[in-house]
Amino acid sequence: MFLDKKDISARILQGQHILIYNRHVIRVPNSWLSSHPGGDLAILHFVGRDATNEIDAFHADSALIQRYSIGQLADDEPWQPLLPPIAAGWSRKDDQWFSSASTFHPDSVQVLLIAKNSPALAPTLDNITPPPSTLSLQVQHQHIQAYTRLHQRINEAGLYRTPYISGYGPDFLRYVLLALVSLYAFRTGWIVISAIALGLLWHQTTFLLHDLGHMSVTHDWTYDRLLSIFVADFIGGLSIGWWVNHHNIHHLVTNHPSHDPDVEHLPIFALSPKFFSSIYSTFYRRIFLFTPASRLLVSVQHKLFYIVMLLGRFRLFQASCNSLYRRVFDTKRARGGNWAWRLEITAVILFWSWYGGLVLRNCGSWQKALLYLFVSNVTTSPLHIQIALSHFPMSTEDLGPTESFPARQLRTTSDVICPESIEFIHGGLQQQVAHHLFPRLPRHNLRKASVLIKEFCKEEGLTYAEFGFVKGNQEVIGILREVAGMVKDIGQQIKLVAEVASVEAREAVDKGKEREVTTGTVSC
Repeated sequence: MFLDKKDISARILQGQHILIYNRHVIRVPNSWLSSHPGGDLAILHFVGRDATNEIDAFHADSALIQRYSIGQLADDEPWQPLLPPIAAGWSRKDDQWFSSASTFHPDSVQVLLIAKNSPALAPTLDNITPPPSTLSLQVQHQHIQAYTRLHQRINEAGLYRTPYISGYGPDFLRYVLLALVSLYAFRTGWIVISAIALGLLWHQTTFLLHDLGHMSVTHDWTYDRLLSIFVADFIGGLSIGWWVNHHNIHHLVTNHPSHDPDVEHLPIFALSPKFFSSIYSTFYRRIFLFTPASRLLVSVQHKLFYIVMLLGRFRLFQASCNSLYRRVFDTKRARGGNWAWRLEITAVILFWSWYGGLVLRNCGSWQKALLYLFVSNVTTSPLHIQIALSHFPMSTEDLGPTESFPARQLRTTSDVICPESIEFIHGGLQQQVAHHLFPRLPRHNLRKASVLIKEFCKEEGLTYAEFGFVKGNQEVIGILREVAGMVKDIGQQIKLVAEVASVEAREAVDKGKEREVTTGTVSC
C-alpha cells in the first residue's frame, strides 16, 4: 500500500503513531510504545518525521521496526516532515487527546511550548504543520544519505566491536586499584584519601555505566542492563533506568529548550533568554516558571556554575530516588520493567547499606562522616563539568523537523580536545560528536570514528566543533554571563517601567486633586 502526506496526516490526527523509516510508513502500536526500552518519548518526538538515521543510530537490528510497516511513501521525493503532536503541546491519554501546553514562536522557525491556553479538544492539521523552514529539504536529504554511507563505513571498520581486552582491560585494573586504595586508606584512618579514591572510582565507573546504558558492551539489552544495575545502583547508588530514559531523550532532541532535560536547569541556570518565557518541558511534564527567584539566581549563574557542578552528584541521587518512587505507580513499565525495577530498588538499598552503614557509620564521628560524604561525592564533579562543555556553549535553536539528524547533532555538540595518553580521565567521552552521531559505539572506538566523521563534515559542508578544556570552560562561562546580563537588563526594564508607572500614578493623583480644588473654587 502506498500512502501520501494527506493519508499520513489524517492517521496522526486520529491518534496513530506514524513515522518514516527507509521510505516505509511505520505505525507503532500502543503496546510497543509503552514497552519501548528507550521510553515512549523517543518515539513520540518522531511522529510524522523521517526517523531513518535516528533508528539506525540507536538500533543494531531494524527487523522489529520493519514489522510494523503499513506501506510505503507514495512518491520518490524526500519526505516533507510534520511537526510531532508532542512538539505542538499535544499528548494522548486513554485514547483521548489532551492539550498539555501551547506553542510559542519566538521567531519564524522555532517552536517552543509554554503554559496551556488553547481551548481546542484535538490537534488540527495546522497544529502539526511546522513553520516554514529556512533549510533546503534537498540538502538535508543529502545529509541523511551521506550519514547512511558514513554509518556503513563505521560498520566496515569494525568500530562496533567491543575492545574487551585493550579497552576494558585497563579500565578494570583501574577500578580494582581505586577500590583497594579506598579500602586500605579507610582502614588506616586516612578518611579524606579513602573518600577521594572512592569518588574517583565512581567517576571512572560512570564511563562504563554510560556504555552499558547504550548497550555498547555486550550489545544485549538484558546482559547490559544487569551489569549496569550492578555498576550504577549497587556501586554508585544511582538509577540506571532513570539515567537511560533521561539520556536517550537528550540524544534525540539535543539542546532543545522544551524537550531536552539536560538544558532545563531553572531556577539555577538558563542557557538562553528563551527560558525567560516560562517554558513547558515535555520530559518533566511541567512548566519551568521564570520566577523572581529564578531571575536572581540566573543573574549570577556564571558565578554559581562551579559550585553547582561540585554538588551535581547529590542532584543525581535525588532524581534517581524520585524516578524509582514514581515507577511504583507506573502500570506500563518498559521492557523488563518489573524485574529490572525491583532489582534496582534492591541494589540501591544495598548501596546505602554498605556506603551508609559500613563506611559513613564507621568514620569515627559524625563530623568525619559528613566530610567523607562531601569529599567522595564532590570528587566526581569534573565529570559534570565535562558534560557541560560539550553542550552548554552550543546552539539551543531549533531549526525544525526538516533538519537532518547529523546536521542537528553537529550543531548542538562539541568535542573536548584531549591528548590520547590521558583521555582515560575523560573516559573517551570527550569525543562527544562521534558519540552523538553513533551512540552505540564503544567509547574506546570514538577517536577512530571521529577521523571518519571529520571527512564526512568536509564533504557535506558541516562544522565539526571542538574546544580545548580551558577554552571550553571559557565558552561556558561566557554563555552563562551573557544570559545573566540579559536578565539584569530585563530587571532594569521592569524597574524602569515600575518607576514610570509610579510617576504616572502620582501625576494622575495630583491632577485629580487639582481638579477637585478647581471644582471646589468654582462651586463657591
